[in-house]
Amino acid sequence: MAGVQKARAVIDRDFVISRIDARIYGGFIEHMGRCVYGGIYQPQHSESDEAGFRRDVAGMVSELDVSVIRYPGGNFVSGFRWEDSVGPQVNRPTRMDLAWKSLETNEVGLDEFAKWASQVGSQVMMAVNLGTRGVEEAAHLLEYCNMAGESSFSKLRKAHGREQPYSFKLWCLGNEMDGPWQICNTSAAEYGLLAREAGKVMKRLDPTIELVACGSSSLNLPTYPDWDATVMEYCYDIADYLSVHMYLDNKEDDLEAYLAKSLIMDEYIDSIVAACDFVKAKKRSSKRMYLSFDEWNVVPSTWKGNDAESWTVGPALCEGSHTTVDMIVFGSMLISLLKHSDRIRIACIAQLVNVFGVIMTDSDGRAWKQSIYYPFLHASRFGRGLALPVQVQAPSYVTNEKREVPLIEAVSVFDDDSGVLTVFAVNRSLSEELEMNLELRGFDALIGHESIVVQHQNPSAYNQADAPDTIVPRNGFVPLVNDNRLSTRLLPLSWNVWRFKPAGGNRK
Repeated sequence: MAGVQKARAVIDRDFVISRIDARIYGGFIEHMGRCVYGGIYQPQHSESDEAGFRRDVAGMVSELDVSVIRYPGGNFVSGFRWEDSVGPQVNRPTRMDLAWKSLETNEVGLDEFAKWASQVGSQVMMAVNLGTRGVEEAAHLLEYCNMAGESSFSKLRKAHGREQPYSFKLWCLGNEMDGPWQICNTSAAEYGLLAREAGKVMKRLDPTIELVACGSSSLNLPTYPDWDATVMEYCYDIADYLSVHMYLDNKEDDLEAYLAKSLIMDEYIDSIVAACDFVKAKKRSSKRMYLSFDEWNVVPSTWKGNDAESWTVGPALCEGSHTTVDMIVFGSMLISLLKHSDRIRIACIAQLVNVFGVIMTDSDGRAWKQSIYYPFLHASRFGRGLALPVQVQAPSYVTNEKREVPLIEAVSVFDDDSGVLTVFAVNRSLSEELEMNLELRGFDALIGHESIVVQHQNPSAYNQADAPDTIVPRNGFVPLVNDNRLSTRLLPLSWNVWRFKPAGGNRK
């Protein structure tokens, strides 16, 4: 180790980014790979309940306190016939899913998933098919899910055993319609018109719902960011959110560049916000468009691509183990979401199980937590309240792409009910421990309450079925606070959580 370098940071109670929307701690379940079949659902497993869902997996999801879960896709939704997924299971057809070249048995359908989501404490964020289908089918699905009374599709839901409406609040108007890989990929103008008319009909049926229009699914597409501005031209008045998707990877095999990629995420968010605000100005609108970052994750460094057999049920797709370095990039992405919580109100980790999942299962029936599970757990558990910026002066490095990168990335959350302040921080350095002097301004007297660190000396280490505790949280040194000033240390490649409570005790 080259030595201990120093950093300075300030948190001021009066400088607030936003009150954090709990839906920023959302998840994603798609009918893809082994996310559903062999993931959350495995009827023959010893841990499965009477409906076939695994209790061990459900317990791990529940522990994360996932606020909302996007369903059933993803690319899958662009060929989804929702009518196939309801009614008696024995009568449901098996379909060829063109998105993932898999067989979809529809054994797990809308009604089963809604019940499971309720059991794990999550709301459903429903997606409608604007690929192979359109306005009428979207309206019928909404009627089935949300309408009371005696209309035909509400009566159908009742006949299937659900008397009261599900009343799903959030609805996605398709998925990644800018992507050439998408079934019925289209232009921004064509999609914008379709999404506007679908949204118009859906809000006439249920004015209480909120709608998410498809934004750019990748900054590498030639249509970015013109796509976003064009879609907003059509949908600004009817949509409540514009979607954003991003997966970060180390395909260049350059660890320092990979560790810096959350800075690209920051720029991506700023660009999409600018596109939305351009349309707002053009329309002379007083409405602010918010973002739904409803697919985000790091690609596991161990993933070598898909080689699963086509046209099978639950083939292994997008599976890999998240390493120490993956966890640091993931933590940096979480921090980025919180730093932009004034415009990002919803975010969904993609995905919860097996498919780049925070949770993994194997053919023997074991389940374990990936390294990235823990930053999400800590943020979801402690990141409720007011997001406050952390002004950091830290050493930096320069990547091969000439990007200057600070070694520390940080954000804080103040719970104004309890008076507890939580700081989340990563140390990007591959080898150096950092000493950080932190000043807390504008707060009542605080004392150190808790310190958590997740770190491993091997950048390539990861959890697996036979060694599920290779990377786990441990208690760190609780810093001594003197006149709301403190000094603490960040180990190399570490995710850190520090919590401070009022010196006189919690308010509640």
